Amino acid sequence: MKQQIVDITDRIIKRSAKTRAQYLAKIDAAKSDTVHRAGLSCGNLAHGFAACGKEDKASLRGIQHSDIAIVTSYNDMLSAHQPYQAYPDIIKAAVKDAGGVAQVAAGVPAMCDGVTQGQPGMDLSLMSRDVIAMATAIGLSHNMFDGAVMLGICDKIVPGLLIASMTFGHLPIVFVPAGPMPSGLPNKEKARVRQQHAKGEVDEVALLEAESASYHSAGTCTFFGTANSNQLVVEVMGLHLPGASFIAPNTQLREELTKAAARQATRLTQQSGNYMPIGKMVDERSVVNAIVALLATGGSTNLVMHIIAFAKAAGIIINFQDFNDLSESVPLLTRIYPNGHADINQFQEAGGMALLFRELIEGGLVYEDVETICGRGLTRYTKKPILDNGQLKWVDCVEKSLDDAIIATVAKPFSSHGGLRVMKGNLGVSVIKTSSLREGSFVINAPAVVFEDQHELQAAFDAGELEKDFVAVVRFQGPKARGMPELHKLTPLLGVLQDKGFKVALLTDGRMSGASGKVPAAIHLCPEALDGGLIAKVQTGDMINLNGETGELTLLVDEQELANRKTAIFQVNGHHEGMGRELFGFMRRNLSSAETGACSLFD
Repeated sequence: MKQQIVDITDRIIKRSAKTRAQYLAKIDAAKSDTVHRAGLSCGNLAHGFAACGKEDKASLRGIQHSDIAIVTSYNDMLSAHQPYQAYPDIIKAAVKDAGGVAQVAAGVPAMCDGVTQGQPGMDLSLMSRDVIAMATAIGLSHNMFDGAVMLGICDKIVPGLLIASMTFGHLPIVFVPAGPMPSGLPNKEKARVRQQHAKGEVDEVALLEAESASYHSAGTCTFFGTANSNQLVVEVMGLHLPGASFIAPNTQLREELTKAAARQATRLTQQSGNYMPIGKMVDERSVVNAIVALLATGGSTNLVMHIIAFAKAAGIIINFQDFNDLSESVPLLTRIYPNGHADINQFQEAGGMALLFRELIEGGLVYEDVETICGRGLTRYTKKPILDNGQLKWVDCVEKSLDDAIIATVAKPFSSHGGLRVMKGNLGVSVIKTSSLREGSFVINAPAVVFEDQHELQAAFDAGELEKDFVAVVRFQGPKARGMPELHKLTPLLGVLQDKGFKVALLTDGRMSGASGKVPAAIHLCPEALDGGLIAKVQTGDMINLNGETGELTLLVDEQELANRKTAIFQVNGHHEGMGRELFGFMRRNLSSAETGACSLFD
């Protein structure tokens, strides 16, 4: 192992010693030496299997057969989640063949940031993660279950399922992906049409045509945004079967992997004699592996908050600085849009996860001897799944990348740096993703233009007021103010100005999409404007130094003047009403800072 990674892991272990010990004691107390339903009264149990068939009822009456919970995020509006419609029946049949019973324990909401970008519903996006965690907890709280399979794939759904899974850490849990849609209009072309529309060069008919050609089928979007970053992180933590992340939906291989995942869940229960609860399987080293893989691939910045949140649910304390220091030690090994031109299917064709695992292991960048749902050791994840005469098997991955413009080697990486940097200064602390920035765009020293809403920036752009170098300061977007919406709608606008030769950047206490990256963006700023952050005192014309090379983020205004300035007041202006937002006030008020996961679920 690379010594810097070992040192960072050791400090995480030391920092987490007390909370991790408390967590392990909690899940030890929750485990059962027999089936969990044995602790239910006859009336409890009768309710729990009332709707089952005779054979399943007979199995559930005894104490020899495991009951596996299915938690599903199926809906048929989200392309990534539509394939899950058939999964419960597939899983039930596979678990039955393995000698157990499976029941759908919960359905959880699943919203799409792609639908809500720039819309009022986006204000609920991050909070939906905590709702998903709570909804999963309600399903599992019946205490009928000896293990679980989680059906989720997109932005906040997987993190929410992970938080709940760690909370129920005494259960073995397997995650089951659905796979990416086939490649459509190349992502670079889609981005070009978006910028053309922003400049008024094409109409909405052409824009919708391009968007529809890009997002065109069942499966995840093909860029390397939050959804596909989720899958990578889950597989690297050993919660998927090897190579399961990026197999296309509605294929025989996908179905056989789903069956195998269901059977594997039964092999990890107390009754199997091979008990491996998720709370013990995922430890500090597993979480470091997840961060390393995210950095090595230039994954979504949203995972910074999500990893912090689900790690905390397991008693493991991670912070921004851990990401920064690991990024200094991890080379960039992939070029997948927005960090390159390839999509996730082309990554898969070039060698995919199996080849990435091999590079990470051989480069001493991940801990190989961690527990997984398939047993101890990540080496088994260097093999890829195939069908051989209809039978699922795993074979060795390719010897080397089939496209070295997509997957590089540790010996010859695309960059020596993982592409994520913590920004610090008098404005606070934030993160910036540099892996997809153009050369020469890392450093911006320019006057601020202050906005209290992303739509104000759109209006200024349309009025031609932004034809200059500037740092767009979009504040009151933080967790407590707005629920921390993504500001991806700003990317085409700022990209147009960047292409005109202007030096532009974004500074916000909100988020950017996992698909963003072209424009320098210091995001997740803490403290947020509504929580005493200096960003609330920034005025248009103030000089800001945003240096993605050194990590400096400084408001260049005299301290005495800042002390004399009034703090801007958050103008609600209806942002807390409509589209269901009025129901989430209690959660908004209790969201922690971005650096602690922007989570409402922990004390």
